[in-house]
Amino acid sequence: MNRITPTSTDTIACTRRAFLQKGLVLVSTAATVPSFLNEAAFGLWNPFDQPLTTSQPGKPDNHILVVVQLSGGNDGLNTVVPYGMDQYYRSRPGIAIRPNDTLKLGNDTADLGFHPNLAGLKELHDSGLLATIQGVGYPNPNRSHFTSMDIWHTGDPTNPNTTGWIGRYFDNTCNGSPDPDAGISIGRESPHALSGDLHKPVEFESPDLFKWIGEDVQPALAEPYTKICEHAAQRNSAGRPTKKQAETGYASQRNFLTRTSMNAQVSSDRIRAAVRLQPLVEYPASPLANQLRTVAAMIQADLPTRVYYVTLGGFDTHAGQPGSHANLMRQLGSSLLAFSKDLKAQGNDGRVLTMTFSEFGRRVGENASRGTDHGTAAPMWLMGPMVRPGVLGNHPSLTDLDQGDLKYTVDFRSIYATILQSWFKADTHQVLGRSFQPAQVLRT
Repeated sequence: MNRITPTSTDTIACTRRAFLQKGLVLVSTAATVPSFLNEAAFGLWNPFDQPLTTSQPGKPDNHILVVVQLSGGNDGLNTVVPYGMDQYYRSRPGIAIRPNDTLKLGNDTADLGFHPNLAGLKELHDSGLLATIQGVGYPNPNRSHFTSMDIWHTGDPTNPNTTGWIGRYFDNTCNGSPDPDAGISIGRESPHALSGDLHKPVEFESPDLFKWIGEDVQPALAEPYTKICEHAAQRNSAGRPTKKQAETGYASQRNFLTRTSMNAQVSSDRIRAAVRLQPLVEYPASPLANQLRTVAAMIQADLPTRVYYVTLGGFDTHAGQPGSHANLMRQLGSSLLAFSKDLKAQGNDGRVLTMTFSEFGRRVGENASRGTDHGTAAPMWLMGPMVRPGVLGNHPSLTDLDQGDLKYTVDFRSIYATILQSWFKADTHQVLGRSFQPAQVLRT
């Protein structure tokens, strides 16, 4: 990528304030200071060497993806209820949703309805803002929570130990230049989907806990700050890096970025200021609603983030499923509806595509504990005015099963391919390792 070379009239924008506002943490403890003060740090700090942009010509910079992960394996059959199929009731005599209780989706949906607590999603469905994609899975499904989630995160059923699919998208943006503001995850753990070779996401559980440690250790930063600025001045006067810098500094930026604490790549002050914005609609009181309210606030504040990631857990319903699953359905539907209304009130709804998924569904038959065990295919949702609304794809057969489990009808990677190609205008093959036929789930 082209770099700016300063002229004789340019001044060095290397002030203490600018240094302290940079996202990179150059020190967290005294023991780590020396390893950070290498040629890679000096090369990275040069204010005239920062990327001009993290996008390529023609890329939709204003497009945002919000991922809602349902952890534990959501029971798709009690979520999108096939109340018109007798086998559903024969397989689940104790936990099936009765026909009169389902929120019916219309005459063209083969007698399908939402769980009675998904009134929020039903409203989105009726408003033409929701795509329900049936039977999503992948070949040779894995029923382990960890392995299956890794497969969804990496987009690679054959090698789930590789980098995340969104992380690879970021790595390939602008010829691999890392984009520190690109992905933000809200939760206790950063999802593997956002991690690439170069890109590491910002993650925090609470905005109040997200604070750049540099503000508390300014005395320790004084010496490295001075050295970096002196080196930047020398580089600027020369106008180009020395041979040693080219061989050692720039070549090791990849290692430098990996070593550096990436949680501080987006200014903590800016994020905390953003989430203090009051929502334009009322949100329900639930953990997922709180996460989505935070995301909506950051979108309203126009942070340069392209992917936000939130998680709702508790879907591993092996026993006593009806009560716990009903509570999760209520939280999911009401939270997504409030989030959609907030985005519309901001005028940002056309910029934000929301995707909801779970690592697998549940088995067709209930177990002896009024629950369901690990299964395979399940529905996904895409939300926003850019989706093709309605119920998309064919519901899997309840009689033609794979060891008691549903056979998938839609490969999840075709959904990823659609998001990459149609929403982000990215090279699908470069990210997913091969080409997939995009699913016809978006208007764009």
